[in-house]
Amino acid sequence: MIFKKSVKTILLGFALWFCLFVGIGQNPVIAITLTETDLLSQERILIPTLPKEPLNLESGVDRFLTSIPQGYYTIASVESLKSLLENPQTLLVDVREPSEYQSGHIPNAINIPLRTLTQNLDKIPQNRPVVFYCSSGYRSGMGVMTLHLLGYENIQGFPPSFLGWKAAGEAIAKS
Repeated sequence: MIFKKSVKTILLGFALWFCLFVGIGQNPVIAITLTETDLLSQERILIPTLPKEPLNLESGVDRFLTSIPQGYYTIASVESLKSLLENPQTLLVDVREPSEYQSGHIPNAINIPLRTLTQNLDKIPQNRPVVFYCSSGYRSGMGVMTLHLLGYENIQGFPPSFLGWKAAGEAIAKS
């Protein structure tokens, strides 16, 4: 049983790496839904069909990197985040672990830990602004890219993250 889970985890990790590496949104032929883990069962393994022409890794990476918009889905400053949060439609999501969130978070943020993101997609709207943050920017960046791979176009990250918010002397909420 442990071996089956390890193989499934390795396959999912490879699939995610492959999609990030060649830019999944760029070629619908290789796009698969990574959240449908039941497709990766022992009975059948979904292997994407690649284009007939040879895969040029360099051009695939270039296509992915040039598709990233200027600003890379980011809110670069505390002032920019505060301005965005003036819109009551904006959802602020703390992707840190619950213990980190409870010890202090940006006011009005909800907590959805990065590792549970796909299990909580029902809490993340696709029709209004959503901003992710964590402690230092790493996890929120992973969350932003994950949701963009899943088709969300309204997700941004706040790279200054909680440390930047705190260093700016802004209010901290505790749960």
